[in-house]
Amino acid sequence: MRKFVPFSLNLRGHLVEFTRPQIMGILNVTPDSFYAASRQFDADSIASYAECMIANGADMIDLGAYSSRPGADEVTEKEEIARLELGIRTIREKVSDSVIISIDTFRSEAARIAIEEFGADIINDISGGDLDKNMYATVASLGAPYILMHMRGTPSSMQSMTEYEDVTADVLADLARKLSILNDYGINDVIVDPGFGFAKTLEQNYRLMRNLELFHVLGRPLLIGISRKSMIYKAIDRNPEDALTGTTVLNTISLLQGASILRVHDAREASDAVKLVNLTLNS
Repeated sequence: MRKFVPFSLNLRGHLVEFTRPQIMGILNVTPDSFYAASRQFDADSIASYAECMIANGADMIDLGAYSSRPGADEVTEKEEIARLELGIRTIREKVSDSVIISIDTFRSEAARIAIEEFGADIINDISGGDLDKNMYATVASLGAPYILMHMRGTPSSMQSMTEYEDVTADVLADLARKLSILNDYGINDVIVDPGFGFAKTLEQNYRLMRNLELFHVLGRPLLIGISRKSMIYKAIDRNPEDALTGTTVLNTISLLQGASILRVHDAREASDAVKLVNLTLNS
């Protein structure tokens, strides 16, 4: 078991220290994200959903406007930016001007506008910079924290790209290589995400979960996003709607290996897991 290690991020010019694992609630302004309950389409439903997540323990909100589900519809950059504007402005004006907002995008221009014009705080890039050659330079110019996730290919091709010599070693090596490049750009506020479910088989996902503690060698906060994913519901022969218990089990395993941030659909259960693991490790 590994205790949580405090970390800090520069958020819009303010250094914020985090002394316990953070809960990042998922809110999708998309019609086709894999978990239907996370989809919100208008200002009132966005505000209500965000308020509920915060009340249930979410410290951050991760706003997605382009589904990364295999087979999801293509979304133009213009449409993605419009959806992000609706989500961010609604949260800022109707819910909270201080809650931390992460935007889930691999497009550098969407990231730039969301941070500079709409008031988002963090860029969460599922492609780790692979799908937009301008992403790293944009992140550097914005000075925003960056979530570096491991993925191969695109959401539509990634599940055909699961050949690894050793999945843990290969993912670690890829993240380390990109961290070095980000460092060359002067980007220091980086959170790493092993990318559960992205270009990994079910068995490879569990190998990564077993070896999660090894990712601390990268020296960065560790984000874990396994909420209601197929690695859970396929393993227990359920569907996303019935995968909350499995999600809580794996979130707990992640916390016991020093996870810094849990990206979840269900903030209350994740918050409870954080409290109970903290009591276990610190009593």
